[in-house]
Amino acid sequence: MQLLNEKLWFPHPSTATRDGFLAIGGDLSTERLLLAYNSGIFPWFENNQPILWWSPNPRMVLFPEKFKVSKSLRKTIRSKKFQITINQNFPAVIKNCASVSRKGQADTWITNKMQKAYIQLHKAGHAMSVEVWENKTLVGGLYGVNLPDKKVFCGESMFSLVSDASKIAFYYLAQLSIEKGYKFIDCQIYNSHLERLGAEEIDRNEFLSMLS
Repeated sequence: MQLLNEKLWFPHPSTATRDGFLAIGGDLSTERLLLAYNSGIFPWFENNQPILWWSPNPRMVLFPEKFKVSKSLRKTIRSKKFQITINQNFPAVIKNCASVSRKGQADTWITNKMQKAYIQLHKAGHAMSVEVWENKTLVGGLYGVNLPDKKVFCGESMFSLVSDASKIAFYYLAQLSIEKGYKFIDCQIYNSHLERLGAEEIDRNEFLSMLS
């Protein structure tokens, strides 16, 4: 584990602990966040903690063409009950991702500091949101960091206020990634829900190789 200061750098991900903990400190500036994601690193910490940086092994990713569409989800897609937009309300998406309660999770890691940092990243053109609307009401969505030069999207979080809304957002992201020739969507750490949608774990070295 390395202690970061104002210097813009990160230790190599291979130096992370067994659970992926890499470094502590630094800041959430746009420049540092971009360096982190381009290096296979991301911040993850709670309100009462300093900034913590991670690079887990294995790494959870979705190869867009492997997205699994269930019969029920396919039915929802065909119903056209939802409308999809891109970058229409990034602040609302990240706010909902922070506030929607999740099973087994007492508090959110998307702190006010994190929200402000990613909104700035979005304003600089490096973070993207997918919004899902029903009757002009925002009912689901996701956000993450876009790395178009590397053809990689780094997913951060998603939310759903009605059934299937977040799945629709993820499905649309996968379709958009295929259209743009993206290699994979970074899902960071294992999640059984994402696994059911087609995400899988790969070795960190393979992940870093594809990222570079």
